[in-house]
Amino acid sequence: MNQLRSWLFLGGCSLALSLTNIVFSIAPAHAVSLVNSVTIPADTPDLYPLNGSSGGANINRLGMFSDLYYDRHNQVYYGLSDRGPGGGVIDYQTRVQKFSLDVDPTTGGISNFNLLETILFTKDGENFNGLNPERLNGDTSKLGLSFDSEGFVVAPNGNFYVSDEYGPSVNEFRPDGSFVRSFQTPANLLSRASDGTLDYVGDRDVITSGRQDNRGFEGLAMSPDGSKLFAMLQDPLVNEGTNNDGRRSRNLRIVEFDTKSGQSTAQYIYQLESFAEINDRIPGTEDDFSATNQGRSIGISAIAAINELEFLVLERDNRGLGVEDPTASAPVGSKRVYKINLAQATNVSNLSLAGTNNLPSGVNPVSKSLFLDVADALTQTGQVLPEKLEGLTIGPKLADGSHSILLGTDNDYSVTQNDSDVQFDVCTNGTTATEVAIDSACPDGQQLIPGFLYSFRAKADELGDFISPQKTPEPTVLGGLLLVGLASLSLKRRYSSKM
Repeated sequence: MNQLRSWLFLGGCSLALSLTNIVFSIAPAHAVSLVNSVTIPADTPDLYPLNGSSGGANINRLGMFSDLYYDRHNQVYYGLSDRGPGGGVIDYQTRVQKFSLDVDPTTGGISNFNLLETILFTKDGENFNGLNPERLNGDTSKLGLSFDSEGFVVAPNGNFYVSDEYGPSVNEFRPDGSFVRSFQTPANLLSRASDGTLDYVGDRDVITSGRQDNRGFEGLAMSPDGSKLFAMLQDPLVNEGTNNDGRRSRNLRIVEFDTKSGQSTAQYIYQLESFAEINDRIPGTEDDFSATNQGRSIGISAIAAINELEFLVLERDNRGLGVEDPTASAPVGSKRVYKINLAQATNVSNLSLAGTNNLPSGVNPVSKSLFLDVADALTQTGQVLPEKLEGLTIGPKLADGSHSILLGTDNDYSVTQNDSDVQFDVCTNGTTATEVAIDSACPDGQQLIPGFLYSFRAKADELGDFISPQKTPEPTVLGGLLLVGLASLSLKRRYSSKM
């Protein structure tokens, strides 16, 4: 708890001055090792234009990292905010944060987090909003501009691809945040009631098929050539698994999209770690996960492409420092990054797994191996374990050929809510916690739950055949002159033929 207590007494004024940078030595024996971490106080504001009005949790409180992306061509980073504080019941204009970050080319240590731009998502002049469809549209079957953004990548042409949990859906935006198009969500993923009606809000008492409530496209990755997107559900479909109960299943879906057509081209099965194996790492049995926690309390948070077939996937349980457990008292079972490969995986687009937790004979999931035990790495260095490790990206290549691997946490804006949807700020000192009226001061000695950004270093042979994402070539002066010359020659020939 030492680090937890240290950030609670930071105070914090400007963004540049309120960051803590804790550096650890790299253990040579480990292929992937923690280098350091940066702490971002929860009351840090983003760059939303206030136009003279006051800010607040649902106005301009910096919310990250529902996803994290490194744009290596421009050497900038993006931290994705989700639907905002309060679980979809507070008005919040969804956005992505663009920032710079120094990465030491020798050690991989990170420092100097600097917010560059706050980009809001818009369509036809209207803002996308974190309110759920019932609150925003008065209709649970109408998605409209409701947007719970969770996955983010930058296309070769500089546009953004952003995945959403409500739909689940994938949208494309221009660099200024304006809407371009939506991809076609496969029918088996759409959440429907027993009468076939679309319902983007209901829980398992209402939804009988499609994605589980609040378990949509949590992660998004892009092939290096930009031709494919891979959107990953956080957990299994509600109607798959024993007794048609997705909470009991390990089998969630990765959906492949063609970026040109916007259509889905394949679905693959990713198998979560067994809850029994996770329980083996938890002392005693009192806090063990049950069978119905398998596909609900355990899930994925992010996916990052290594090449066209291999990816890193961040998998975690729902325990650790967060708004539901501000003193981090429950034992953590899983915070891990896996390396997966699609090469031998079966396309299950036309296969239902209703009624079973097992895959049929001949159906192969993606292959999977442990890349990094994040919980172990943080525990070994005396750091608190956050609940929502949600951002993952492959950072810059280092001087010795190794790569930095960056992970970020989503602190839920340090806001929680009661059964009546009343919102509260969550304050803690590491041993006690208090809920106070939103945007009011914390008690003396307590502060809001911050966000964390971690830097790991992966040896070159551990990451494998990493292929840098491509970028659409920009027109050159020479190329422009050549095109003008060819056009002039064509016109001359056409004119001469008429003489």
